[in-house]
Amino acid sequence: MPTQTTGSTANRNPFQTAGENILRYGLVLVLLWIGGMKFTAYEAEGIKPLVTTSPLMSWLYSVLSVQGVSNLFGVFEIVTGLLIAARPFSRKTAIAGSALAIGTFLTTLTFLFSLPGWEPSLGGFPALSGSGGFLLKDLVLLGAAVWLLGEALES
Repeated sequence: MPTQTTGSTANRNPFQTAGENILRYGLVLVLLWIGGMKFTAYEAEGIKPLVTTSPLMSWLYSVLSVQGVSNLFGVFEIVTGLLIAARPFSRKTAIAGSALAIGTFLTTLTFLFSLPGWEPSLGGFPALSGSGGFLLKDLVLLGAAVWLLGEALES
């Protein structure tokens, strides 16, 4: 990842520039894609076990339907992705989008602690099948969001 983000890009290593763009727009693609999927019944049912067992979010089902909760998450993820994508035009929107992405990934990582999937035969270690393995990638996505926030704040 770039160590210098301000000033002329003429002196930057092309791999750093490419890596920065892949990181930014890869995160945007993930957020837009997953956010768009939240509008399907398949994804709404898929996240239901995670949200139902979450001490932070289970209350949402008392206010909204299963699809309503999923749609809410979808709107949030799409808006976050669009804000990050606007970086070439607005540093402030990228800051807001990166901060929202950090909040998103910190929240989804909490599912690892409330997810029914702690396998007793493994001594209580979480069996990372199904949703557990899927959620683990959010640690890397969190790192990307933190780096992008730092880049936007620095410039």
